[in-house]
Amino acid sequence: MDKVMINTGELWEAIGEIDEEEVGHVLVRLFTTYEALLARDENNREALTFFKNLETALSVTQACNLNRR
Repeated sequence: MDKVMINTGELWEAIGEIDEEEVGHVLVRLFTTYEALLARDENNREALTFFKNLETALSVTQACNLNRR
């Protein structure tokens, strides 16, 4: 499989240019994409890593929100 070069700087710029509501749509699209990978293969490492990272990001964000109160 050919390795695809990804320009993270361009991705950050694109994220910064979309509306806040659209960011939610991007997250839903990512979630459903990786959910489908897990449905086909429950041991898919890429999908498992995505969901572990998502779980961590949610936990950190929730903890930060609690600390602000």
